[in-house]
Order: sequence, then structure tokens, then C-alpha cells
Amino acid sequence: MSEKPLRVLHFADAHIDIANYGRHDPQTALPIRVMDFLAALDQIVETAVSEPVDLVIFAGDAYKDRNPQPTFQREWGKRIMRLSQAGIPTLLLVGNHDVSPAAGRAHTLHEFSTLGVPHIHVADTIRLFGPDELGLPVQIITVPWVSASRFMAYEELADKPREEILTAAEDVVVARVASLIESADPQMPLILTAHASVQGAVYGSERAVMLGHELVLSGGLINDRRLDYVALGHIHKHQALSSAGSHPPIVYPGSIERIDFGEVKEKKGFVLATVCRGKTEWIFRPLQTRRFLDLTIDTASADTFMADIMCQLPQPDEVAGAICRVQLNYPHDWEPLLDENALNDYFSTALSVQIQKHRQLDKRVRLGDTVGVEEMTPVDLLATYWRTSGLDEAEITEMQALAVEVLGAMDEE
Repeated sequence: MSEKPLRVLHFADAHIDIANYGRHDPQTALPIRVMDFLAALDQIVETAVSEPVDLVIFAGDAYKDRNPQPTFQREWGKRIMRLSQAGIPTLLLVGNHDVSPAAGRAHTLHEFSTLGVPHIHVADTIRLFGPDELGLPVQIITVPWVSASRFMAYEELADKPREEILTAAEDVVVARVASLIESADPQMPLILTAHASVQGAVYGSERAVMLGHELVLSGGLINDRRLDYVALGHIHKHQALSSAGSHPPIVYPGSIERIDFGEVKEKKGFVLATVCRGKTEWIFRPLQTRRFLDLTIDTASADTFMADIMCQLPQPDEVAGAICRVQLNYPHDWEPLLDENALNDYFSTALSVQIQKHRQLDKRVRLGDTVGVEEMTPVDLLATYWRTSGLDEAEITEMQALAVEVLGAMDEE
């Protein structure tokens, strides 16, 4: 039986309210970095409308904050409403940054289901969306973010180790998804979308939790040939967990803009998939995003210190509008030779510049003959180190306060 291929646009991790570099735009009063994320979102929506596509799947995390400001909700809403007005069925999956911070409170995507926005479907439970609901010959299994804290409330798990709780949570997810796959029409394309970590995935710099602190789905759960495409979200690094030509394709599109310098080498974009029963082809479509320049500069001689730095800087047209980080490596004794004003002037056309100074010490810290290292606490040792590193007293005080906080947290764990 022949069928018309279904053209699907899949994106995730929009995080449109991230503004960790730069300044505000005087016309819109929005942070320029927020405008960058919105510009990437505009490219995605324009592709969906102009090509056009049959279905849009957003695999979670509209914002970075579970309590987004109304201004950011307005800007996100404008883009989603354009998809609605174009008559494109759009599924919005709830991610970990979308879920409500407390039981009984609405999540960040609730407004679209509350208002019954045409063609917009919000997925906040593990369930199957069918063709009658979507208005398309396709079925979608949705797995929104599953929080371990939800399972901690169960009486039988109340005093169990976190590992057991996560295992119990995965068992519930696996059983539910398996049941939905069994109940699906085998003659119709079946897509699974999940906002989760999957075994074998490579994390980007966004990873804020360690293994064992969140639910990690097994590859066996999603590597089921009865599925025709697996649309993932949560990990910011674009990657396919399935080998080329295998079925089904299992894809993280990655985030739509770079979050920080840990993602400097990553391409950002979205996925266009052509889905048929038993066969799916897909491509990664890069987005035009803000340039990040990460520079590491070494200096050979004190006599030519600043000249060595300046000759290693990129051309002015590369700097213009970019987010820049300059990492300088030099002996501590050369600190008076550094002209930071010259560097700031050179990067004046950049959106943002960070100058990181890695000052090398040419001698070891001396503790004195009468001091037993074994009698010193980690905080005492750090204080000694800071004083030999050339930091002033204000910097030492700040670093010591941070050290006490970090070491205290480690002791609690």
C-alpha cells in the first residue's frame, strides 16, 4: 500500500530566555542574546511555513526557567501562534525546564492547551496521539520529562536509595511505552518523542547533573523497529544514536543556539525528516547563529609581550558582533606588562569579550619548616596558595568564601 511521505520538522531546547552575554537592545528592550535565540526560532518557524512541513515536533525546554517572564512567554507565543495560523499541527513536549516547580502548578506550556489553540498539542503525559487528534495519518508516543522526585512521593519508595527510585521510574516508563507501541496501528507511521537522556548519548557543556541523578532511558526502549522516527530533546549536542541507514533514526537535534563556550565547536540547527512506515530519511539543517570566538594566546618573550598578543588576534571583521573569550598564558611576573585597555579597545565592536588571565607560577608554594602539611585543613592550604598567586586581599577573601561553600557541599554529599 503506497502512502504519502510525512514531512516532519523536529527541534528542541529553545531556551529563549538565556541572556548570559552582551547587553540589551535599545529598540526592543530585550537582551540581545534573547533576540539571538528568537532569531533562530524565527528561522525554524519560517522553514516550517515556507517549505512547508506537515508536522512540527518540539521536544521540550522552551525556556531556561520554570517561571519565565511574561515578556519571554509573549515572544515564544508569537512564534507558536504563527504555526497555528498556518494550520501546521505542532506538538509541544514538556521538558525539565518547562515542568512546574511545585505540584498543582501549571507548566510553562499550559496556556496553549488551556486556551485550546488550534493545531497546537501539548504533551505533558506519557500517551499516544492518534490521527484523529492530529489530523494527520501518523501516531506519536510522547514521553515528557520524568522527574525522580515524583516517584519519591510513593510510599513504597519513600526510604529507598535514589538508584532504586530511578530504576522504578524507568520500569514504569518502559512498561507504558511498550503498551502504547503494542496498541498502535501497525499500518500507520509511528513516532516516539521524548525529553530525556538516553544511554550512549554524548552530553554537551549544558550537563548540570551527574549520572545517577536523573532518569536515563535504555537504548533498547527506543530502538524498536516498530517505531519510524525517535525525536529526542534534552541534550544540547546534535547527534544520532542510530547508525546510518538503520531503522528507526534516533536523533537529538541539539539546542537552537550556543549556550556558552563549551558549545563553541557545535553546529546548531534542527532536523527535517521524511517519515514513511518502515522507512525514514532525515537531514540536519544548520541555523545562522551568533559567532563565538575562543582564543588561546601564548607569549614567548617579555620584551615583545603585548606585540605577541596583538598579532595573534583575529581580524576586526571577525570580531565585530561576536562573543569572544581571550585566554592569556604568561608568567605571573609579566602581569605589569599587560595592557587590558588595548585589548578592550580592539574588541570594542564585539558583542561581548572575556579576558581570562592564566598566570603561571615559577616557584612552588613554601609552607615553612615548622608547618606540618598534615595539620592544615584544605581551606588553610588554599589560603596559602592564594597569597602566593598574586591575588589581592579582596580577591583572596572572595575565593576563600567560595572554597568554603564548595568544600561544605562536598562534605554534605
